[in-house]
Amino acid sequence: MKNIFEKAITDEVIERINQLNPSTKPNWGKMSTDQMLAHCNVTYELDFEDKHPKPKGFKKWMLKTFVKNIVVSEKPYKRNGRTAPEFLIASEKDFNLEKGRLIAYINKAQELGSDYYDQKESHSFGKLSKTEWNNMFYKHLDHHLTQFGV
Repeated sequence: MKNIFEKAITDEVIERINQLNPSTKPNWGKMSTDQMLAHCNVTYELDFEDKHPKPKGFKKWMLKTFVKNIVVSEKPYKRNGRTAPEFLIASEKDFNLEKGRLIAYINKAQELGSDYYDQKESHSFGKLSKTEWNNMFYKHLDHHLTQFGV
């Protein structure tokens, strides 16, 4: 899997994002580009913002036991897969705002670097290795950028 913490890969991902416009249609699924960008921002919000409640008890156990490996492994996501409630974006969003936020988040994570993320506590899955953080960040972005043909 490509390493999102490498500047060249970050730049490649951002170039793909810059190919999107508000009327870009998905190859599958129902999200619009603005919703997809907002959806991708949630991964970074969980890391950088304090706006989503941390899972507790049974929900946390379920996430760590059944969801974590799907999210942090190198196995690609299936098309039209289920998503967590925090990631569901039903309303219209501001395309330029969401695009700018996503690019800023990607750059921030890259600048912090992989060593910053090694054994860092994630919002939902406990401590992750830098490889698991990379897989979570890159795989999700690649999945949705591929969904929109870029």
